[in-house]
Amino acid sequence: MDWGQAFNAAVMPNSNVGNYKRGGYLCRMIKVVLKRKIAQRIANGHPWIFGNEINTIEPAAIAGDIVDVYYHDDKFCGRGFINPQSQIMVRLLTRKKEAIDETFFYNRIRGAWEYRKKIGYTENCRLIFGEADEMPALIIDKFNDYFVIQSMAYGIDIWKPAIVKALQQVFNPKGIYERNDVPVRELEGLQQQKGFLSEPFDTNITITENGLKFYVDLANGQKTGYFLDQRDNRAAIRHIVKDAEVLGAFTYTGTFEIHAAHYGAKSVLGIDISENAVAQANRNAALNALDKTCTFQQANAFDVLKSWSKEGRAYDVVMLDPPAFTKSRDTIQKAITGYKEINLRGMKLVRNGGFLVTSSCTNLVQPELFLQIIDMAAKDARKKIRQVVFKTQASDHPIVWGIENTNYLKFLVVELCDR
Repeated sequence: MDWGQAFNAAVMPNSNVGNYKRGGYLCRMIKVVLKRKIAQRIANGHPWIFGNEINTIEPAAIAGDIVDVYYHDDKFCGRGFINPQSQIMVRLLTRKKEAIDETFFYNRIRGAWEYRKKIGYTENCRLIFGEADEMPALIIDKFNDYFVIQSMAYGIDIWKPAIVKALQQVFNPKGIYERNDVPVRELEGLQQQKGFLSEPFDTNITITENGLKFYVDLANGQKTGYFLDQRDNRAAIRHIVKDAEVLGAFTYTGTFEIHAAHYGAKSVLGIDISENAVAQANRNAALNALDKTCTFQQANAFDVLKSWSKEGRAYDVVMLDPPAFTKSRDTIQKAITGYKEINLRGMKLVRNGGFLVTSSCTNLVQPELFLQIIDMAAKDARKKIRQVVFKTQASDHPIVWGIENTNYLKFLVVELCDR
């Protein structure tokens, strides 16, 4: 038995339970009928269907079953996968009555690749961005000839062998790795896990972005190993950092800071709470021969930004790229407070006429709210704002209107002047 056969045998048990092929074995075709009163977003194209929007399911479904969804008047809505255990009970894969099989997933991946090539994202890119590529709960990142997969719902996880096969057919990659070590899988009844989906390979690789080189740890780095969504935004600081003294907080592996040094900053200091991240950031600076200009140190950003402001430190450019402060609407106020506080502290370190570069990566803080938060921070800091750049994530993470979670990253550059 070769590796591929062993992989299929491990995740695809033999089972004949109906007349529809699911992930390499047969399953039942199930009809889901929606209630009369449902959210308009479903008719407008959103693929999520919550349990309280469903009227009937016949026959009874198990996690991973493919289902046909109908409106209350028996008009076809779409076809997708179900998980009775999940709050999002059905995620639609298509609005057509088409077979969900290996060919379906091959065509989705091929189509996503053709789109990336058209918009100029080929060497390193997000190949599959979940709902935006009609592959709910699936993330695939491409790093040169290596791929990292996250499958965060039961129904898509079942199709992992078909997805791996499609990647092999389209790209003939050097390696495929899964980073399914994310807690959200447990809400779907899935275990957290990570490991090879191909023959083993060295998961420490080097990529090139905007003419710079970066070490990427596919197995142990955050998310899938590297944040591809800020690629274009890192290039957007080119002009404001020239000859500047720059401070970066929440630096992770130093990508923004190393770009600043590359673009002509006089000096760059990056801080992050993670000792491992700081070590890799320093290695990345050395890799690009920028370690004399750009240095990193371990520190808690909330603490040091406040103390440095009291000490009278000041910088021409302050860059903030914090993690998501919430993933739940229940704690949205806490996130608002956190974003306001960190931006207020950052602003107090910016010299008059200098620049603040700031981001938010939670989709629960939508663009208008994010700008309101920055405005509140500026008023408390007694700063006048002039907007330079306001952008979202790179275009290989496409935004689909009406699907809120595809519009998640806010990137802002403002000039700050004393009032």
